[in-house]
Amino acid sequence: MSLVGRIAYHAWFRPRAEVRDLWLDGGPFERRRTEAGRREMLAAAQRLAPPGGSGAPIVVQVLTGERYWHQTAFCLVSLAHAAGRPVHPVVHSDGSLCPREKAVLAGLFPSAVFEPDAAREARIDRHLPTARFPAIRARRAVFPLLRKITDIHAGRTGWKLFLDSDLLFFHRPDVLLDWHDAPAAPLRGEDLDNAYGYPLESLAELAGRPVPERVNTGTLGLRGEEIDWDLLERSCRTLEERHGPHYFQEQALVAVLLAGRSCVVPPPDEYVLLPRPPEATACRAVMHHYVAHSKRWYYQHNWRRFAGPFSRP
Repeated sequence: MSLVGRIAYHAWFRPRAEVRDLWLDGGPFERRRTEAGRREMLAAAQRLAPPGGSGAPIVVQVLTGERYWHQTAFCLVSLAHAAGRPVHPVVHSDGSLCPREKAVLAGLFPSAVFEPDAAREARIDRHLPTARFPAIRARRAVFPLLRKITDIHAGRTGWKLFLDSDLLFFHRPDVLLDWHDAPAAPLRGEDLDNAYGYPLESLAELAGRPVPERVNTGTLGLRGEEIDWDLLERSCRTLEERHGPHYFQEQALVAVLLAGRSCVVPPPDEYVLLPRPPEATACRAVMHHYVAHSKRWYYQHNWRRFAGPFSRP
């Protein structure tokens, strides 16, 4: 960025964005309430009771760490209660998950699988060696969201259901359960817009065909042996060379991988991204995904639906 660009950013664009974000968060008082609710949720996660359920377990891949483990706990507990089935998490660390947090999650879900760090890194080295996949490996080192693809699928086969941690389930998620029990095509969430960070034309050029629009990877089902790792490497390298890195890069890469494929897409009116009032507090939908400014309803209100009835004395 040029000197003039830096001055313009700090003098105009950044202050304007901060004012906009404050307004969308409901103002300073509401922002304080949201932060207080986050701290309460963090404490409440340590008192959650292991959920019950009967029938075949739901195997769920999650990516979490020091800042998100409490969200992971509430997501999985809400899923177990909404589905009425046991949940068997496979927990992937973003690089910051500590033994204390692992212990809380393992206490909630005794069947949880935590791959040791050394074993995970050895697996990534075997199947995505740096000499062959330098762009993927360099990006993974600084961009944990890429682990939704690399750490879950590299060197592994079969369909796997991934869920973001900032989800809550209020009713039985039949679409996800049906997919989990008999997957035949990829599963992906629906975004409000194209949150890729890169032009659609660039993504289509890499994929060799138009990419699906509005892909959201908060709910994602892929089959490891179908991932074209060479395409992923080429796409990662080319996008960064042409446009630079971006926070939504992993969604862009998934869109490239899914180009030309039929996908299962949960109905957006039932699996709601960025819930707004009145739905934000009514919770009539099957699931909420609390991105961006919907965190206000997440931290102030909706986690509490699971803290009272499903906590230890």
